[in-house]
Amino acid sequence: MKRWSMSVAAALLVGGAMPAMANDSVIAETSNAKQWAMQAGNYANTRYSELDQVNKDNVKNLQVAWTFSTGVLRGHEGSPLVIGDMMYVHTPFPNTVYALDLAQDGKIVWSYHPQQDPSVIGVMCCDTVYRGLAYADGMLFLHQADTTLVALDSKTGEVKWSVKNGDPSKGETNTATVLPVKDKVLVGISGGEYGVRGSVTAYNIKDGSLAWRAFSTGPDEEMLVDPEKTTVLGKPIGKDSSLSSWEGDQWKIGGGPTWGWYSYDPELDLIYYGTGNPGTWNPAQRPGDNKWSMTIMARNPDTGMAKWFYQMTPHDEWDFDGVNEMVLFDGNVGGKDRKLLFHPDRNGIAYTLDRDTGELLVANKFDPAVNWTTGVDMDPNSKTFGRPAVVAEYSTEQNGEDTNTTGVCPAALGTKDEQPTAYSPKTHLMYVPTNHVCMDYEPFRVSYTAGQPFVGATLSMFPAPNSHGGMGNFIAWDPIKGEIKWSLPEQFSVWSGALATAGDVVFYGTLEGYLKAVDANTGEELYKFKTPSGIIGNVFTYEREGKQYVGILSGVGGWAGLGLAAGLTNPANAEAWQNAAGRAAAGRALESEARNIDTAGLGAVGGYAGLAEFTNLGGQLTVFALPN
Repeated sequence: MKRWSMSVAAALLVGGAMPAMANDSVIAETSNAKQWAMQAGNYANTRYSELDQVNKDNVKNLQVAWTFSTGVLRGHEGSPLVIGDMMYVHTPFPNTVYALDLAQDGKIVWSYHPQQDPSVIGVMCCDTVYRGLAYADGMLFLHQADTTLVALDSKTGEVKWSVKNGDPSKGETNTATVLPVKDKVLVGISGGEYGVRGSVTAYNIKDGSLAWRAFSTGPDEEMLVDPEKTTVLGKPIGKDSSLSSWEGDQWKIGGGPTWGWYSYDPELDLIYYGTGNPGTWNPAQRPGDNKWSMTIMARNPDTGMAKWFYQMTPHDEWDFDGVNEMVLFDGNVGGKDRKLLFHPDRNGIAYTLDRDTGELLVANKFDPAVNWTTGVDMDPNSKTFGRPAVVAEYSTEQNGEDTNTTGVCPAALGTKDEQPTAYSPKTHLMYVPTNHVCMDYEPFRVSYTAGQPFVGATLSMFPAPNSHGGMGNFIAWDPIKGEIKWSLPEQFSVWSGALATAGDVVFYGTLEGYLKAVDANTGEELYKFKTPSGIIGNVFTYEREGKQYVGILSGVGGWAGLGLAAGLTNPANAEAWQNAAGRAAAGRALESEARNIDTAGLGAVGGYAGLAEFTNLGGQLTVFALPN
């Protein structure tokens, strides 16, 4: 009973929360620390496990227990789920699902092979990744690349229902997991580089029928906003706040995609997520704040109605999507106990807000290399409260004109991207995988055509200057003080989701393929093992028959590994690829050329070309345990 109670507290991280407010099956499965029943571990997105058999003293003895090949190359993000004796493994496109019986040495009990039109690959951003399955009410939820949401019987793999959430012919695709809340499952949409109009949609778990849809941009009734009750930094949002921030009808192709992570507070009964970049990447073509792209949103899961918004990067000039995870935790700020939300944004600023009211409490750079802003105005009495001050030298727009800008930090892939943070309630620290990358940014004019790239910029990326020379760091961040406690440099970006455990160990993976374990308090490296391919997956853990296991999907890819995943590893090919991508983005490429180019990978190919010297393509699950 003690372990169960502690597990519930860790899963919810909200005092006095009532499990009945959430989905009972999700609460029951995530409350069992022996399982890994949700991609983020729990509704609070903490990626924390109470298991402590593997600890900082014995983690050095980890050995490979077993492996499983997915049979698919390209980037493997997310992680398997473990519920009872079953493990559910997913792949990148074509989004195959395997159910493995852990009681029978991982025997494949059933598999599901979606039949998708391969043309969807041509409009997917940043590799053909998928961030994993979700579970609720005896069903697994698979959101395919072509935006088909499928509910599978977890015991048999039978399709219970399916529904199409978007239209790939318009550039709408999916790479993200979904979130079951109460009697609904919440799904987002990708396609910010194709001029989609971002939205979050709730489907009824029972039959897949539409419950509600909230757009990121547009009129209040379509955004599910009450101009008097929805607030921004404590003030009413005002009527049609989005419309007044766009020129004409640009909001209809304004981006704001929702392909990131979602969290939920059962006590406050609010869901949290972020919206992505505005379209196009050329800021001179879309004057105004471009609301509500680049925004943290808090909504009621029953109705979708918004309680509060906070826009992090108004009029984004650098493609700093705001979709990264919202980690929910409790803490004391200024002598007051609060329910808090932590968000490490692509723009290089780590935010801590009151998750009930949306009050901004902390906003500090989490990489010293960040130079596009001097910081966020934290004076509540200021007219620019909550806005970042842009450094003119690193603005990509001057006086409404395109500006070729060099040395912007971070690059478009951000100080971190989707790779999720872990939080330890023991150390009260966030463990954040980061990119230490800068860019040159050249905008150009682009016209919108449905289903065609709507980018309007050419980029090149490189390690941040005057530092360790690498392209990544793994850091421990104090979300109350807003400062780095320790930082571990890495040669390449850390593109793996972290895991924190009660054994005072934090795990993460590297693009070269290493699974690493470090001391949660000091950052001291305790263990590393080279897996068959680069790691962009998320570390997970579970226990079976008294033994704790730690697992990771390896399979290099994603935005940082796209060049290797797509076979563009030598500099000459990388340069040709970038030139072709630029023509495609400008609408000047041949149809066959454009079809084979992922324009959102602009600039990353050359910067990460060196990965080919350290790893190769793969698709493998590796599971570790201590020796008997």
